[in-house]
Amino acid sequence: MTEPEIQQRPAHPYLGIAGSITDGVPAFVDEAFPELFRWLADHGVKPGGPPFIRFRELDKNGEPLEIEVAAPVEADIQGDERVSAGALPAGRYLTLIHRGPYRSESAPDLATAREQLIAHAAEHGIVYSRATPHGTTIPCAVERYLIGPPTEPDFTKWETEFAYLVLDE
Repeated sequence: MTEPEIQQRPAHPYLGIAGSITDGVPAFVDEAFPELFRWLADHGVKPGGPPFIRFRELDKNGEPLEIEVAAPVEADIQGDERVSAGALPAGRYLTLIHRGPYRSESAPDLATAREQLIAHAAEHGIVYSRATPHGTTIPCAVERYLIGPPTEPDFTKWETEFAYLVLDE
């Protein structure tokens, strides 16, 4: 894992499918990503970079309630009733890159990386979320899948970037 750092980033448009989590993140993601990539192919849209999940709201235990699976695009492209256009906002992001599996009983995984990033934010007074009656809203928290199963079978080489928009509070 890399050390967390702050990076300034420009706004970046994307197309995505948003939803509420009812049966767990993997169930939603395993259905929504293939649907998104079929939609992109059917409309002749080439992704402008690696796909990502944007987390929008967490419950009081830190479990996702609202997420969006997405692919960056090079220009503003209109979606439809299922695939919507959005943009990652410009700003300062707290980032970290995890190298390794998504889930593991024995090796550091995405949950470990997420915990490290959240602990770093707490230690340094970095605000990236706001409390709500349901839990927490996160204006922009992204897990971008830089290298993963579609292109690399060896999970020790997978790379996932975490990027959380820093709020000025």
